[in-house]
Amino acid sequence: MGRLNGRVSVITGAASGIGRSAALRFAEEGAIVVVVDVDESGAAETVTLAERTGATACWFTSDVTDSADVDRIASEVHQRFGSLDILMTAAAVSVGKTIPNTSPDEWDKVFEVNVKGTYLWMRACIPFMSENGGSIVAVASQLAVSGGLSNAAYIASKGAIVSLCRTAANDHAADGVRINCVVPGATQTPLLDRSFARFDDPTPYIERSISRHPLGRFARPEEVAEAALFLASDDASFTTGSELRVDGGWIGG
Repeated sequence: MGRLNGRVSVITGAASGIGRSAALRFAEEGAIVVVVDVDESGAAETVTLAERTGATACWFTSDVTDSADVDRIASEVHQRFGSLDILMTAAAVSVGKTIPNTSPDEWDKVFEVNVKGTYLWMRACIPFMSENGGSIVAVASQLAVSGGLSNAAYIASKGAIVSLCRTAANDHAADGVRINCVVPGATQTPLLDRSFARFDDPTPYIERSISRHPLGRFARPEEVAEAALFLASDDASFTTGSELRVDGGWIGG
């Protein structure tokens, strides 16, 4: 018996990176995996990989900022599988700029995807989870606590996610819905690769970032997925409103 045996799990941003790794790890633990992403080919590939573990999996191509689509997918998942037990919100974007260099449209886009997308999926899933209990795991960032360089909108959005999860956890504890954040350090994902690719010579920025982690390397997405699995499972049955750091010692270093 897997730790998530038979539980219906929706994971946004699961076409790659942390979201994909979590989808595959949840599948290995017996979950029914629903992949949601704007990247159709990547989502389909995640489902194929999940199915190789013997799991039931499906995917939806969707923008997490489209409220009608979010509601439609959540309802369809609940109707198809009879429950909706786990939500992980991993969809995210970044522009990598300081405040003066970030246009209002860029700022709004980051907050739309990262914060509004998290809110919309919580809003759609919590009523279904209230039937039998459930777990929500949002992906924040250690930068929300430590701060960082030239990434104002992204870092502010991740701080908003932490605050959103704390208050939502209080609001819905009586409904049997646990809500937590996983707080990764820099993780080897396409999002991180795109961030470094903004520089003509990314080497010093990569070296600086690695040096901020006392463990001396970036996280692997599989390591963050293990933390998400813990929060999603009954192993964390008395954990809600918390931030689980997977940051290689960055914040404490």
